[in-house]
Amino acid sequence: MRSTSNTIRTRRTVKAAAALLAGALALLLTACGSDDDKSSGTGSGTGTKDSGSTLTLPKLDGTTLEVAAVWTGTEQANFKKVLAEFEKRTGAKITFVPAQDPIINFLGSKIAGGSPPDVAMLPQPGAIKQAADKGWAKPLGAEALAELAKNYSQGWQDIGKVGDKQYGVYYKAANKSLIWYNAKVFENAGATAPATWKDLLTTAQTVYDSGVTPFSIGGADGWTLTDWFENVYLSQAGPEKYDQLAQHKIKWTDPSVKEALTTLAQIWGQKDWVAGGASGALQTEFPASVTQTFTGGDQPKAAMVYEGDFVQVNIADTKSKVGTDAKVFPFPKVGDTAPVVSGGDAAVILKDSEGAQALATFLASPDAAEIQAKLGGYLSPNKNVDVSVYPNEVQQTIAKALIAAGDDFRFDMSDQAPQAFGGTPGKGEWKDLQDFLKNPTDVAGIQQKLESDAATAYGN
Repeated sequence: MRSTSNTIRTRRTVKAAAALLAGALALLLTACGSDDDKSSGTGSGTGTKDSGSTLTLPKLDGTTLEVAAVWTGTEQANFKKVLAEFEKRTGAKITFVPAQDPIINFLGSKIAGGSPPDVAMLPQPGAIKQAADKGWAKPLGAEALAELAKNYSQGWQDIGKVGDKQYGVYYKAANKSLIWYNAKVFENAGATAPATWKDLLTTAQTVYDSGVTPFSIGGADGWTLTDWFENVYLSQAGPEKYDQLAQHKIKWTDPSVKEALTTLAQIWGQKDWVAGGASGALQTEFPASVTQTFTGGDQPKAAMVYEGDFVQVNIADTKSKVGTDAKVFPFPKVGDTAPVVSGGDAAVILKDSEGAQALATFLASPDAAEIQAKLGGYLSPNKNVDVSVYPNEVQQTIAKALIAAGDDFRFDMSDQAPQAFGGTPGKGEWKDLQDFLKNPTDVAGIQQKLESDAATAYGN
């Protein structure tokens, strides 16, 4: 079996976080969004210390850096504003390098060609482990470590470690236990936000009876399907089983996996409940799965879309407003406890230098996070970020819940897996769950395929 030191995070409990998040979001089902800009708390002058900030950065005039990430569209544009602030403060010049999934393969080709980026934003702990094992990743220096210790809970520090060395700064987090819905459709249908899986099925039928397809699924992106599975599995099978499956200590042929897939099929197998049916969903990329839920007036292509807090970036590409037109409820509990699944992106240094270390230090600070937080569609695990900078009450409450939860979460299961199984388009779990979406009656067959692919990737 291939195991990583990062699995320390899987010894946490989710109950407190689930209760907190469910209660907090329940209060916001009728909340209104706000378009008011908030101050990021950052200045614009080049220098070693910004006004109002305790963060000291070196002078880096003449330094050039490359930062690679898979982010596109609005997400990329917003991150570039963070990099621009670092340039202002230090005098460095940064080039953003668009990467392809899986990013570890992209980086491998860059390193083989002798031109790795200085810093990469890695979306999987497994990728951090792989980069460290290959000698690509460089440990964080004293300044970055100090900033990290000051601003992050131990759990968020631990998932950036390999062995006893800190390699990653989790700059961006995600709450992946949310379902977003078109408020007008729910109002017209007389539907209410569900608290349990059974309630969700009832709500879906109510919406369907009103003439609107209940669910939009971005099945062209396999990672959305792994997130569906993880929420059902965590709530239904429980944290201990989740940890065991994440580490491949139990097989994907386990009865608990059968139960979760059978539960998923209650939605995925209802072809009239999924926009475009299975074939349409498999051609729908994640951004479109969101926008088609919040466009089309009273007759959008779907009423609900499951995914994390970052959905707000895509909602912003429509005329809908978060908190009024687009509302949210926690992923309904399938078992005894509602799930809290988190993800994130970590800054990892590939070319050790004063400039790269300074950038990692900056990204570990509230100064950097608050710039992107005020732009929306972003969540920081940094506990010292002023939540008032988030642009609406929904996002502020999600952020408060994440910080208040501390270490009480489970990290995305597929992100813990070897990338060949949990993070590669057209392979492993991504492809297997796409096949299951296409044919949700073949539970046993998909279990066998998942187990075969997992055994190969984990080496056991």
